[in-house]
Amino acid sequence: MSHLFNLPFSFSINPQTLKNLLQHRKNIQSNTSEDKWSEKAIKGLIKRLTKPSMIDDLQTALETQSSQARCVTIPREAQNKLVEPNPSQTVRKAFNDVTPVVAFCRIWRWPDLNTHLELRPIDTCVYAFQHEKDQICVNPYHYERVVAPYIPPVHVPICDRAVFDSTTSERMQIQPDSTVPMDFATSPTDQQRTAVNSPASVQDNYEAMTPTQTSINQQQVATTNFNSIPTASIAYAETPFWCSILYYELNQRVGETFHASLNSLVIDGFCDPNASDRFCLGSLTNVNRSRESEVCRSMIGNGVRLYYIGGEVFAECLSDTPIFVQSPSCNQRFQWHPATVCKIPPRMYIVNIFINDVKY
Repeated sequence: MSHLFNLPFSFSINPQTLKNLLQHRKNIQSNTSEDKWSEKAIKGLIKRLTKPSMIDDLQTALETQSSQARCVTIPREAQNKLVEPNPSQTVRKAFNDVTPVVAFCRIWRWPDLNTHLELRPIDTCVYAFQHEKDQICVNPYHYERVVAPYIPPVHVPICDRAVFDSTTSERMQIQPDSTVPMDFATSPTDQQRTAVNSPASVQDNYEAMTPTQTSINQQQVATTNFNSIPTASIAYAETPFWCSILYYELNQRVGETFHASLNSLVIDGFCDPNASDRFCLGSLTNVNRSRESEVCRSMIGNGVRLYYIGGEVFAECLSDTPIFVQSPSCNQRFQWHPATVCKIPPRMYIVNIFINDVKY
């Protein structure tokens, strides 16, 4: 596979310019694989800029850390030439969609950036990679990072069970001199039904069903007692796994449940049972496997990649054949029928298939 470093270049590299750009890297130690990788990427960027003057624009953006600098662009075709991440960074191995935009945002702003799905362009960026123009902007200060939404703490009672039972009992007690509320479980007599339907008796029945001041005060006291239960704030914490995956052949479940802990997950048809970022279906056996299942399994190939970012799940088809997803979140967003099945073509789109805060 061709990489950004191996493309034909047009601009020569000024050693002082390279030195200035290297000194703005984030959390990169000298003489490491990360150091060598980032230096290669920066050299490739200098030679692929669409205008020589953009080197000055890039240096201005890095020195001022401001989004006011102009766009720094490379040709659109460079977007499709993936930059290999540092092999020593095991977490990054899970992400194969490393574009130049992601690479330079990692180098100069966010070393822990995983994928372009975590990036959002600023409003003034003309050549953001989402705009589908002939050039794409790689100015790291023309992008903002998408952060996970804040989840407020959950309040739970901390009182003893005996205290709670006592409070509940007080709410259920009826004082001897208070008005007993109407028992809605008891059917009214024919005489009562006739009286209610009579215009002359409407006022009488209204007064009979109106609670007295005593019962109102009692309800207020009960509410006060209930609200006075002490509570404690408990901070929300993410679960160790953001999803669990089960594999079926026809109506028969095969293999164990796979729990996803990393933010990127590949489900493919190969054999690697020990990988934490892959659910490999090729290693699963089934003595009752049918011919139809064999044919389907042979078409899985590279499978599908799932991303989990800020409470949202995205799907990308890596296989040579399309995948089909029934997503209530997607159907609601586009106002489709809830049972609609979406087709995701191979290597074309990354589809948002789940949003954590959407109510169905």
